[in-house]
Amino acid sequence: MSSSLRFDRAHTDDLMSFLAASPSPYHAVANAAARLEEAGFRQVEETAAWDGSAGGKYVLRGGAIVAWYVPEGAAAHTPFRIAGAHTDSPNLRVKPLPDTGAHGWRQIAVEVYGGTLLNTWLDRDLGLAGRISLRDGTHRLVNIDRALLRVPQLAVHLDRSANTEGLKLDRQKHMQPIWGLGDVEEGDLIRFVAEEAGVDADEVTGWDLMPHANEPPSYLGRDRELVAGPRMDNLLSVHAATAALAAVAGQDDADIPYIPVLAAFDHEENGSQSDTGADGPLLGSVLERSVFARGGTYEDRARAFAGTVCLSSDTGHAVHPNYAERHDPTHHPVANGGPILKVNVNMRYATDGSGRAVFAAACEKAGVPWQSFVSNNAMPCGTTIGPITAARHGIQTVDIGVAILSMHSARELCGADDPYLLANALVAFLAG
Repeated sequence: MSSSLRFDRAHTDDLMSFLAASPSPYHAVANAAARLEEAGFRQVEETAAWDGSAGGKYVLRGGAIVAWYVPEGAAAHTPFRIAGAHTDSPNLRVKPLPDTGAHGWRQIAVEVYGGTLLNTWLDRDLGLAGRISLRDGTHRLVNIDRALLRVPQLAVHLDRSANTEGLKLDRQKHMQPIWGLGDVEEGDLIRFVAEEAGVDADEVTGWDLMPHANEPPSYLGRDRELVAGPRMDNLLSVHAATAALAAVAGQDDADIPYIPVLAAFDHEENGSQSDTGADGPLLGSVLERSVFARGGTYEDRARAFAGTVCLSSDTGHAVHPNYAERHDPTHHPVANGGPILKVNVNMRYATDGSGRAVFAAACEKAGVPWQSFVSNNAMPCGTTIGPITAARHGIQTVDIGVAILSMHSARELCGADDPYLLANALVAFLAG
């Protein structure tokens, strides 16, 4: 395995720090960028002219980041090796008119984002994070990381059927958090957020805010062999890909036959159709500009894309001990069994036999065990950025990830070794 990623739980410790410090996609890309800066990468603006110099560079756009490393002497037609992921997680998002309430309770109006498990947001102490947009066109990150909000569940005395017939939640009526007592005051929340951010409320002209659970990530179990935490889907992959790209950039350029890339997109959980989503032009634009900045032509661009491979890394389902019948009977990924190869012949995942060979070779090179995942034929299969990336850019894409439990919960569960194993497989893949 790569000597640049230590297997003394330091990687998993750092993942937990990354999760805790990244309560929104905007924080996630800022933290990924900070790690890349430490590895010698520099930010380039999309509005500036790019040069073809060697070294590490990255672009930030909203909740997305694309970073790449150009080895010294790389030709314009050099193919890319891409580690893809997404920065968003299913959660609650603050509405444009956030101040609401009833019967003496002050509440915050929220909208449900993505396919979140609604019940996991009940009776949790929630903070508030995201970004605010200012009158001068700049943005300010906000993270109020304390018990500020709570979505209270109805007492069992008032819902006797909750434990027998199942909890039924109305997304509009039952998910609005409380945050105080008294009369509703228009502009109250944004005044409070502005004060926390150290700006004048009159300067705030827009916001992208979301509650987050305050409980920090932690090891779990008798032998601390599991990790529980928020937003593993899919910040676990963002963190692993960032660590892997930084590790590859630290190697001898002569040993890097490809141009390694990190592409972490926003809005995967609601279809990827945005200027920062995988179905937008961001990745293609960055890759093309990289080719052209190195003096390449459209022919060089076509040659580079034809030899490019993307590993789309997203979490998948570990076999659930209480619901094993929901899984395919012959495919039971387990925690700490290594990363999973995700297959669906209907192309909900982009993996084919050729892609399987690429992933197997990377795992073999890294000395990392791996597993196969396929959905039960009777159960609908989820999807990822993989098929979108393959179809939009015409590049070979393979869907992989880490097997977890409680996917789309406010707090998910994975094996403590798997994040490190994934990162090492990505190092081997990116380095070729």
